[in-house]
Amino acid sequence: MSRAFVKDDDGGEGVEDLPDRLISDHPNLVTVEGAAQIEAEVERWTAARAAAQTAADRNAIQKAARELRYWSARQASATVMPVPEGVLEIQFGAKVTIERSDGRRQTWRITGEDEADPKAGSVSYVSPLAQALLGKTVGDVIRAGASDAEIIRIDV
Repeated sequence: MSRAFVKDDDGGEGVEDLPDRLISDHPNLVTVEGAAQIEAEVERWTAARAAAQTAADRNAIQKAARELRYWSARQASATVMPVPEGVLEIQFGAKVTIERSDGRRQTWRITGEDEADPKAGSVSYVSPLAQALLGKTVGDVIRAGASDAEIIRIDV
């Protein structure tokens, strides 16, 4: 029977259960900063859920509960990776500068999936760019998008 023909017991708001956010099948590797970000999200959504419960806002309760389930699962599965030392080859957590064939230079930090933000210069370790970079050294050439790029610097 269609939901349209069922009497709402929520005051007519028609609140639907929100589906859980998808969780990646990849190992949940994170930097120290990434672990702190996850912890902050757990705290944020715990507070949001409490506020929504106080306000009796069912939509907000469901949204906060969904986000809290996601971030709690990510926190429970997180593996904090050590900061790379004496980086000779690119690994998780490294900051890499490449020079594209057109002369543009870009710097990327390889991070966990939840902390990746390409606009801010970080990419997930499972991204195609990071996969092309991992294990490489200064002077190596990789395919980056539609062109080649040379690795010119590796930092911690």
